[in-house]
Amino acid sequence: MGFALSGLALFILVVLILIFRTNSDFSPDRFDEDSQFVYLFLFEVIAGYGLGGSSIALFGRVGGGIYTKAADVGADLVGKVEKGIPEDDPRNPATIADNVGDNVGDVAGMGADLFGSFAESTCAALVLSSKSLQLQANFGTMLFPLVVSAFGILCCILTTFIATHLDTVKGRDDVERVLKIQLIFSTVILTPVLAGASRAFLPDFFCFQTDGELVECLEDGDETSTWWGAFICIMCGLWAGLFTGLITEYYTSHSYTPVREVAGSSETGAATLIIYGLALGYKSAIIPIFLLALTIFASFFLCGLYGVALAALGMLSSLSIGLTIDVYGPITDNAGGIAEMAELGEEIRDITDTLDAAGNTTAAIGKGFAIGSAALVSLSLFGAYATNIGAGKDGIDILQPITFAFLLIGAMLPYWFSALTMKSVGIAAQEMVEEVRRQFKEHPGIMNGTEKPDYDECIKISTNASLKEMVAPGALVMLSPILTGYLFGVYALAGLLAGSLVSAVQMAISSSNTGGAWDNAKKYIEQGNFGGKGSDCHKAAVVGDTVGDPLKDTSGPALNILMKLMAIISLVFSTSFVSGAVPNGKRWAGYPQ
Repeated sequence: MGFALSGLALFILVVLILIFRTNSDFSPDRFDEDSQFVYLFLFEVIAGYGLGGSSIALFGRVGGGIYTKAADVGADLVGKVEKGIPEDDPRNPATIADNVGDNVGDVAGMGADLFGSFAESTCAALVLSSKSLQLQANFGTMLFPLVVSAFGILCCILTTFIATHLDTVKGRDDVERVLKIQLIFSTVILTPVLAGASRAFLPDFFCFQTDGELVECLEDGDETSTWWGAFICIMCGLWAGLFTGLITEYYTSHSYTPVREVAGSSETGAATLIIYGLALGYKSAIIPIFLLALTIFASFFLCGLYGVALAALGMLSSLSIGLTIDVYGPITDNAGGIAEMAELGEEIRDITDTLDAAGNTTAAIGKGFAIGSAALVSLSLFGAYATNIGAGKDGIDILQPITFAFLLIGAMLPYWFSALTMKSVGIAAQEMVEEVRRQFKEHPGIMNGTEKPDYDECIKISTNASLKEMVAPGALVMLSPILTGYLFGVYALAGLLAGSLVSAVQMAISSSNTGGAWDNAKKYIEQGNFGGKGSDCHKAAVVGDTVGDPLKDTSGPALNILMKLMAIISLVFSTSFVSGAVPNGKRWAGYPQ
């Protein structure tokens, strides 16, 4: 799946660019000799590719997350907590919906999320590159962002031979290590390859337009970027992505101290386990935020906003492997469910549980990878938006009353969005719990195996809930930038975007890691620690895992879409906002007088 998605995303984007380039309306030949930036219009249109990707990702992430967690929570609360039957037991009416939900939310949702990140970061880099005379002097040079992704796919193909030929899985303890080694090796091999690509495809130095003014491009000028500076930007993103994934693994894998501490806290009940899990999630955001801040500072200092877009592409250059090891998690989870429903025996179930435990960790690494890339993508899109509204030179003054006011409003949006998605899961899960209880009550033969549960009714509940409940969160994300841009102006929208980005990235990391830690704390107890399955500690851990499900699989990952979709909508509509906003030229809206 990782290679199919990366290859198709790159291929379709290249084909679109070539088609539009041959169209007379977008061809450089239609511009007169005084026109400097002849490709700008072309790439502003191509930015719609990123908007389409994120729009679908919104439905996949939010709708898929509601679908899978409604079934999961309902199955756990009634099946495991009330009836004491194993996870994925065929007697549980919600078990089929639960397994289907893994594919809807964790496979399709994650794929759509990372596809959107790739499309948006590439479009942002292309829009910015079209404002450099040195980069647009050669069409291949201007398409350097696509070159980064192409070399990433080739290097990831080489990386797969590690798992299949060089460092194969010989035992249960090797699964997680081999998966992680692939991500590390792809990062290592990409470093020299992208250094060579940067030297070969980029000019020695290049500059960018600032608010319609041509910058004199001197080799040692303050406004000058270099090929080696661009390479460092890519490397910052590439290695920050790897370290963010490894830090996420440390905080969510039961092989390390933090999750074991959470599991140990279950000895005093579910309340202390939840407190420990929340603290772990907040703490886990510290190092990734420092890594992102360092990446942003270095990239911006070396190559401006174009450098931030390259950093996002660098983080996504190992997308093929990152998505592969992430999707491994729900696949093994489904394998365990099938083994349980087919009654294949304890030996098979033990094997699938081992694979599933490794899959939970790799899925957590994938979520960290996706959140980090979403933050960089959002910032690069924000930079392209700021450039388009004419704020590229002087920047955006957050001390302007309208900008600061909407900065606070933007910081509130992730909480509003999370409240909507969490409540949606709660409403759907409540309906699922009532349905499962009804079936057990009205059909007592289900428990002794003489009657078959009505799986279809539970699937119907999840499907209807996901379609109905994702409308409000989706409307919030898509309408917020449009209404703000038209009613309050481009500077108010700049504050809204900045506030939502800063708030959402921290919330997304903490939510995802909190839920992942509770999940693996439960699995650590199920391995025989702290009393094992059926003990009071296990019951407390099941409660924590149930609370964490919507955090790690719905609200947390869906915040990626909030960050990116708001930014890409703002970029696509930026020209319209500049000319058609209601308060254009008004002092109260932050416009220069």
